[in-house]
Amino acid sequence: MAWDEWEQLKAQAAEKGSTGMRLNQLPADPGGGGQGVFVAYQDDLGAVGHEAFILHDHLNKQADIAGAGMDKHGAGSTMQAAASLKNHNFTFGSALETTVTVWDNQVKTLLQACAHISNHLDYSKKMHANDDAQVGISLHHRDGSAVPVSEIDKYFK
Repeated sequence: MAWDEWEQLKAQAAEKGSTGMRLNQLPADPGGGGQGVFVAYQDDLGAVGHEAFILHDHLNKQADIAGAGMDKHGAGSTMQAAASLKNHNFTFGSALETTVTVWDNQVKTLLQACAHISNHLDYSKKMHANDDAQVGISLHHRDGSAVPVSEIDKYFK
């Protein structure tokens, strides 16, 4: 290969732009901010899941007005009061009964949401850790040596 031929090939490659190597990181200062990048660390997910669990526990113990002061028939003290008011022809009895029913349904919905958040974040942490381990395993040759960047780059084309 002649020297001028080499220079010509280099010039052609420079015109096309090189895609042979890409770094697996962001630039040191991407600037601009607000680029829509979402990062959630496992410690953060664990903290949110833990708070959801604590909220579930507190709500379950303290917000149950339908079951508070249950009698032998399973009616709470507020529902007993509503029934007594209704039996004495007070319209407030029906309103109190409706209030307890709506409150109970809302508390159950909130408890389900807290449980869903807590369970989902725990599940997400475990799944992402497993995914990371699988990726780490797949990026090694059978002999344990790391797969070179040029080999990994083939998957992105």
